[in-house]
Amino acid sequence: MNDTIAFNRLADLLRDRGEPTRYQGGALRTRGICHDGDAPGTVAIRRGNNGGIVIHCHKCDGNKGFLDAIGWTEADLFDEPLADRDRHPARPADDAWIPCRDRGHQRTAQYLYRNTAGTVVHGVTRCDHKCFAQWRPDPATRSGRRWSLNDRDGTRLVPLVPYRLPELLAAKEADRVIWIAEGEKDVHALVDHGLAATCNAGGSGKWTAEHAQHLHGADITIVADRDEKGRQHAEAVVETLRPVARSVYVVQARKGKDAYDHFDAGYKDADFQQVWAPLPYPGDPAVEA
Repeated sequence: MNDTIAFNRLADLLRDRGEPTRYQGGALRTRGICHDGDAPGTVAIRRGNNGGIVIHCHKCDGNKGFLDAIGWTEADLFDEPLADRDRHPARPADDAWIPCRDRGHQRTAQYLYRNTAGTVVHGVTRCDHKCFAQWRPDPATRSGRRWSLNDRDGTRLVPLVPYRLPELLAAKEADRVIWIAEGEKDVHALVDHGLAATCNAGGSGKWTAEHAQHLHGADITIVADRDEKGRQHAEAVVETLRPVARSVYVVQARKGKDAYDHFDAGYKDADFQQVWAPLPYPGDPAVEA
């Protein structure tokens, strides 16, 4: 399938919502969230002949209900507003472009970081060579993004927010445990198993008190990578959470290095090995490694 900006935007939205998707018959297929939410395959998403995408729900016989369900309009089906396409007709739009593409790398994932209102404040792309590039929204550009979070003087232009922040706040309100991993791939492994999970952008050593401020009163489980950097990262995260969290436990994968390896080996969330209880749940005995 020839992916477009609109297609990737919709694929990211469905992924962030936890909606199941699959490719079949030249289309991305997902469940009918516009009616009774039946199995994947009811809604087909294809590349349009004139740019953008075409969405068709076979049960609703159209796309209006699906667009209403995701908060989109017909205008969102195009790669960019008509006015912009008319102004820059010769410039190609490529949402899959990443800074390392000139080295033959291909984008494999995109992660969107949102504020409490659900607005994207920055994003992270991952390539098939495990390069990570961060960007910030910029409506003044054709692609709608700038590949830097700082200005020319090095001043940060976007806030630091934990990944999947709106989902974390909902989980905290529901008194659910929040899991913290070291990277987005591990977060999605946890989310795919029904857990509320987050991380910081940039990997090990980049978690700060600014991330932790959103977790006041929460019960936290940190999945530490099984290496020295993973241990150091977990310890740094713990220190930011001591003043704010209700409980903090640190665990490691039963097999492999991280949460993704743990689940890939067939284990469940209850199988993680607890290695440290720096801030036990009230009433629970402390467990020291």
